[in-house]
Amino acid sequence: MTPTAVALLGFTAWTVLMVMLLGFTRTGLVFAGKKKSNEFKATGEDLGSFGYRATRVHANCYENLPAAAAILLYAIATDQTAITDPFAVVFIGLRVAQSCVHLLSTSRPMVLIRFTLYIAQNAILLYWILSLAHLL
Repeated sequence: MTPTAVALLGFTAWTVLMVMLLGFTRTGLVFAGKKKSNEFKATGEDLGSFGYRATRVHANCYENLPAAAAILLYAIATDQTAITDPFAVVFIGLRVAQSCVHLLSTSRPMVLIRFTLYIAQNAILLYWILSLAHLL
């Protein structure tokens, strides 16, 4: 499996893990009798600080997965993984780190770290787009 395929599968798996984390968080509240299964807000604002952060982490994953997946799939389909492979594992590492930082805290320093990780991911995506389009 190429690093590009690892990044594609990794980002997808991470998104699934984040929805499972959110599901377990909600299920725990239901089993503890603190919430009814049909009264959760989609925004996660009713889940406490960790639950809210988990909701936002999951949303951020599914908001960003399509663009990354499209780029990685394009590289695979056009046999241009030589462009995406060098940063593929770095990219998925940045994504996982961003999510973990967000799950830990929303303090100002952590938000700055999270934003830096997000910008780095987008810089890689932009580099890949430009390289795959042969503009670099």
